[in-house]
Amino acid sequence: MPRRILIAKPGLDGHDRGAKVIARALRDAGFEVIYSGLHQTPAQIAETAVQEDVDAVGLSSLSGAHRTLFPQVVEELAARDASDIVVFGGGVIPEADFQGLIDAGLATIFTPGTALDQITTWVESNVPSRV
Repeated sequence: MPRRILIAKPGLDGHDRGAKVIARALRDAGFEVIYSGLHQTPAQIAETAVQEDVDAVGLSSLSGAHRTLFPQVVEELAARDASDIVVFGGGVIPEADFQGLIDAGLATIFTPGTALDQITTWVESNVPSRV
């Protein structure tokens, strides 16, 4: 059974081309991908992750709200007893913010220009199946 990955856009960021590119690359690499669409709250993302029984959540932010929204998704997953879901992020995120996001529970951060095969290989190696 392929691992299930939710790709989500938290907050008011209206730019989702990158998220769709990542979703397609993961799908083409053999993962089952769910894209939640734009303008999702952290609670909506966590609820979708639990309802869809995903193995990981990939968050995308280009708006600068990643320091607030990404940790809130991790907290919402924990509140639903779903801390075993791997959370990774991507977008326009300054390197200075990486450690704070890792400390908040994200597994890794990808930035613009990261090769798609690097992302799919990371997911293959770091996202265990929860089934």
